[in-house]
Amino acid sequence: MDELRSLKVWLDPLGALRADCGDLAVLIELAEEEGGEAAAEAEAQLETFESKLRDLELRKMLSGKDDDRNAIVAIHPGAGGTDSADWAGMLIRMYLAWADRRGYEVEMMDHQPGDEAGVKSATFLVKGPYAFGHLRAEVGVHRLVRLSPFDAAHRRHTSFASVAAYPEVDDASEVEIRDADIKLEFFRASGPGGQHVNKSSTAVRIKHIPTGIAVSCQNERSQFRNRENAMKVLRARLYAIREEELRKKQQEAQGEKMEIAWGSQIRSYVLHPYRMVKDVRTSVERSDVDRVLDGDIDEFIEAYLKRTG
Repeated sequence: MDELRSLKVWLDPLGALRADCGDLAVLIELAEEEGGEAAAEAEAQLETFESKLRDLELRKMLSGKDDDRNAIVAIHPGAGGTDSADWAGMLIRMYLAWADRRGYEVEMMDHQPGDEAGVKSATFLVKGPYAFGHLRAEVGVHRLVRLSPFDAAHRRHTSFASVAAYPEVDDASEVEIRDADIKLEFFRASGPGGQHVNKSSTAVRIKHIPTGIAVSCQNERSQFRNRENAMKVLRARLYAIREEELRKKQQEAQGEKMEIAWGSQIRSYVLHPYRMVKDVRTSVERSDVDRVLDGDIDEFIEAYLKRTG
């Protein structure tokens, strides 16, 4: 029954598209003979058909093992001081706006503000259908070129920030974490939250001893909730490492050339001396930089998914 349901997910829309295609052929033939209203109806039906086809193509691109899961996103500034911290903050706002456009729910898990502007690091959970499938297209280093608002001489600066995305692991049994393998630390949160965060050690840092991975969460008032969120992030990162190792073994077994994608620059956002956003992987370019920074990034995501899917 599970196999039947999984097949119907594809066969039903394909059958509907085939039927629509037949109806559309008749409409086009009628439009060629009569024009006028028939032509307008054919054009409207063609747009509807193309929209359904694009939706199905996108669903095919989002058919990876973990694509339908929620996503845990972590953003860190690179070298560059205040400019990079501010750039990381701009990226956070871009992704929050994108999530809002799609109707996704966002839960901030950790947010460490920068000394002057922006953030030192941030981690948030994006909840919604295929959130990870979309956001895995954003993993890598993002580059910003602009006249620095933090430079008294107003010189041009280049800033970098990294984006990581992990599928949320709902079931703790998917990734076993032994108590003996983790080290817990509690400290006072430094972010927003009123007087409470300055008086109680509610923030949590967890270090996974075998891998050296360390995660921290401090956005919740409750130490228990921060620990729960930190474990969720750790579990997601360990799951991602395990899946990456499996993928590499499969590639090696098949004799495939390894591609080093982690940490590579994926997109440039230029605000000076011209205005352009260019994805270096797909060559998609946009001149409406403000719209992109306001969350209009689906074109970049879909181009990447088409390239890899």
